Amino acid sequence: FSWGRFRKIILKMFPVLNWLFSYRFREWILRDLHAGLSVGMFQIPQGLLGVWLTRLPLPNINGFLSAFCCSLTYVIFGTSHHISIGSFSILNVVVTDVLKTLNFNQTLSSNGSLDNFSDPAFMKDYMEALTLTASITFLTGIIQLLLGCFCLGFVTTYVPKTLIDAYLTAAALHVIVSQFTFIFDVMLDFHKGPLGIFYNLFHFFLALPKANATSILLFLLSMATLRVNTSITITYKHSPVAFPMELLLIITVTIISNRIHLHAESSSAVVSMIPQRFLPPTPPDLSNLSKIILHAFSPAIVSYFLLVFVGERYASLHNYNIASNQELIAVGLCNICSSLFNSFVVSCAISGTVVQEKTGGRTQLAAAIGASMMLVIALKLGHFFQMMPNGILAAIVVFNMLPFLEKFLDVPILWRRDKYHFVIWLVTFAAVLCFGLDVGLAIAMGFTFLIITIRSHRMKMVVLGQIPNMNIYRSLSVYRAAREIEGIKIFQCCSSISFANMNHFKTYLLRKMDMKAVPLDESEMRALISLSLSDTAVERKDLKCSCVCDPPLPPPRIPYTEKLVKRRHADSDSSSSSVNLVHWSKYGDKLSSRTLLVGAADAQCASPGFSTGLTTEKNEDEGRRACLSPGSAIDNSSVRLDQEEQPMHVPCPVHTVILDFSMVQFVDLIGSELLRQIIRMFHNIGITVLIAGCHASVIADFEKNDFFDSCVTKERFFLTLHDAVLAALDKHQKPDELEPTAKEFTEEPLAEQQKVEYLA
Repeated sequence: FSWGRFRKIILKMFPVLNWLFSYRFREWILRDLHAGLSVGMFQIPQGLLGVWLTRLPLPNINGFLSAFCCSLTYVIFGTSHHISIGSFSILNVVVTDVLKTLNFNQTLSSNGSLDNFSDPAFMKDYMEALTLTASITFLTGIIQLLLGCFCLGFVTTYVPKTLIDAYLTAAALHVIVSQFTFIFDVMLDFHKGPLGIFYNLFHFFLALPKANATSILLFLLSMATLRVNTSITITYKHSPVAFPMELLLIITVTIISNRIHLHAESSSAVVSMIPQRFLPPTPPDLSNLSKIILHAFSPAIVSYFLLVFVGERYASLHNYNIASNQELIAVGLCNICSSLFNSFVVSCAISGTVVQEKTGGRTQLAAAIGASMMLVIALKLGHFFQMMPNGILAAIVVFNMLPFLEKFLDVPILWRRDKYHFVIWLVTFAAVLCFGLDVGLAIAMGFTFLIITIRSHRMKMVVLGQIPNMNIYRSLSVYRAAREIEGIKIFQCCSSISFANMNHFKTYLLRKMDMKAVPLDESEMRALISLSLSDTAVERKDLKCSCVCDPPLPPPRIPYTEKLVKRRHADSDSSSSSVNLVHWSKYGDKLSSRTLLVGAADAQCASPGFSTGLTTEKNEDEGRRACLSPGSAIDNSSVRLDQEEQPMHVPCPVHTVILDFSMVQFVDLIGSELLRQIIRMFHNIGITVLIAGCHASVIADFEKNDFFDSCVTKERFFLTLHDAVLAALDKHQKPDELEPTAKEFTEEPLAEQQKVEYLA
């Protein structure tokens, strides 16, 4: 224990202390005061209009007290400087849909009137609905609190900015469509489910003949006024501050509507029928926990991600960070407070957040000022705001959603920059728009994780060449100055090696080497298995006794199951009947030769790269007469070359393959097993495989995966790529020399190898 650690824990638990002790009073107080007044004035009519969308009238006093307590809770525990906490209309609709599934009758009919609250049966259903809503909100907060305590907020670190932008754009469209009720003064039943937004748009267009022209006119005038406001800027201490047009518009329209009847629907028609008595805070009723616990997961996830997405957007704009786990705890505590007042699930109030940010808010002091002013004015002067036309508030909400829709302009740019992120944006936007904020979020997250997995495991291979007279190696396809070294092929692996991409690694390697892998036949497999069994028996020859109770020993490991042959090209002369190539299969120290059929172009001169470097006395002369390498061997009984044909020029054969693993981060069990088989298959045809630049952690993975054996040793590993190239050139003679090479690379003395090795 130390004072520094205690201070760090306290600042992490109560983020308010981070900005409170470093608050720049002279620079920030007027900005926060300006933003607080604008947000507080905006939240009053917004809270009154929540009844229209939820169809569940909550007493005004409970609603405003819930908003005040939730705002102060987030001020203390939240890490974002610009988030405005409040009810989110789309989430409220989700909660009211839960009431439908539980067979609760709606209290607000389609024509906007309320049933008689004096009816005892109605009041009983009304109180049960409020209790059920409070229980869902409470469970939502508990789920979020538990997720935060278990530090599961890290999931947001895997969410790209592209997904956040697409999600907020689709959410903004959902909010705009929900405001059509206030714009047209038409009350419709919201459709919830797949393609629900399109059903709602269709029904709104059908109801246009019943729309209120005055409300539409007020909406358009308000939108024009807010648009003009974007060209008005106030400069305070050399920094621009937005003109408080929302605050001025709300105050002006409220005064006019209380003096003149504007023939437009307002919240007074509904608010006047709601019971104004205060419902005291009560603990939630968890008797129906089994019915609602599954329904609480959806608002818990959506409210958290919505809060984090908006917070990340403004944190990146103002150059600070938010803590994802702390945000889970903060929003969970806010929902627990909201449940005590029988209120709905709270999250980020997007419109209020936009107002708070663009009016100059710098800290959460603006939210605290706004919540305090909202509570005081709503309790004392709330009846004045009941006369404000609904279209005015709808105009403010829609106008504040437009910045999120501007992300449409970035889509063509995203297509040119990164196709993967473009697809993520498109899928996220379509899923959230068509299936809602909850199901769409699940689809978007699943698709994004799939894309991340594919991109992280996608194999990318590059053929490298040497910059002349330098120890620098670059891609042959990118750098024109790079030259391929005779007899050496260098491949750079640009990703980790796993079971998902190992086959692509093998295919690319063999294609560039102009080879293909064919399965071993039965005789070769039997010889290989018998050799493995004999080697195992030799290793255990000192064992004198055994017990039948001992567990059986594992079967011997088969080093490989395929062999490499030259690729058959489609443009080769198919009319030739004399096509020959000698293939050597090596089993430890035993050699056996097999004749393989290849194209006629290869029959002129077999590549010495396909020999093991050893010869036999029986066929040495015939091999030389056939222009073969002195290190090759031919079965005289099955091969006959035309001695009258002129020898053809054959490119320098490859004797070494170097794998640059400097960019490989890990190799899993399946990948290391297949890599060992590839090394052995190349070894059997006389091609040495070296590995360069391998990180120590990858070497540790190889050791844990039992990668090394008598053939695949650590002598194949080099510290740098240039060391591997020097060792390969030193161990093999120049290709124009015809003298045989009698020793393998692994048989040379270690002192002659000019390289830097990884030690065991």
